[in-house]
Amino acid sequence: MLVEVLIQLVVVIGILLPLSIAVFVGRERLARTRSEWRSRLRTAGPTVGVLLFILLINRFARQRAPRLSREIGLHLTSWFYNIEGEFILVFQSIATPELNTYFSLIYIYGYTFLLIFPVIAYFTLPDTRIFRRLLTAYALNYAIGLVLYVFVIAYGPRNLMPAEVAETMLFDINYQYRYITSEVNSNTNVFPSLHTSLSATVAAFAAITRSEFPRWFPVAVVLAASVAISTMYLGIHWGIDVAAGLLLAALCVELSDRLVDRWSLSDLFEDRLQQYEEQLPWERSD
Repeated sequence: MLVEVLIQLVVVIGILLPLSIAVFVGRERLARTRSEWRSRLRTAGPTVGVLLFILLINRFARQRAPRLSREIGLHLTSWFYNIEGEFILVFQSIATPELNTYFSLIYIYGYTFLLIFPVIAYFTLPDTRIFRRLLTAYALNYAIGLVLYVFVIAYGPRNLMPAEVAETMLFDINYQYRYITSEVNSNTNVFPSLHTSLSATVAAFAAITRSEFPRWFPVAVVLAASVAISTMYLGIHWGIDVAAGLLLAALCVELSDRLVDRWSLSDLFEDRLQQYEEQLPWERSD
């Protein structure tokens, strides 16, 4: 079943990406990227490597973090419920079969597309700084999120109030999605909502680059908002998790601006070379 769901995901994203590239990126940027992709990749290579390393650690830790979390983590499920109460049930009051389908598709397919497309779009920009900032922000989201998942043990509404959210619970609507979500998450990984933080990160970058991709900006905002709402509508996250995800996104976007280009290996090399040349006895006195 997992293979079937993954195939469906690949097919859907494989259809959406070319269409979006044609609409939002355009031929001119693609043509220039074909001739410059090697130099851009060399510049962005270290950032790509850092993100892949963080994702690898994340993948490895997700299988072992729950055991560590049980030993050192704080159990905050009841605390979240006492603060928030039954706010999450507001979404149950507006539930319809159409909304169930929409938010289920958004949670799986819309979220995946939202994360992948900006990577491709920003790589087509001549200046790689936005591309590197986006990847850095992704890496920060995953790294900080992993740490918080270790120290905060909390179950989502679907675990605490299964009867109340049954009508919109993702796994009751589309049970096959259980296979793909179980591969990347556990029941206690709710604070913060990484679906929200990463989607909000994409929306923030869409706002930053709205002059380069004006059509993408409103689409990204709608998708990001839909993803955040879907996490509560489907009973996966508390409102507190979503709020924390928004704060994490803001932090990661700000840190990406501060970190990218702060340390430049090429500049360091040039400075060292200049110092070395100044020490050489180029001029000899007779």
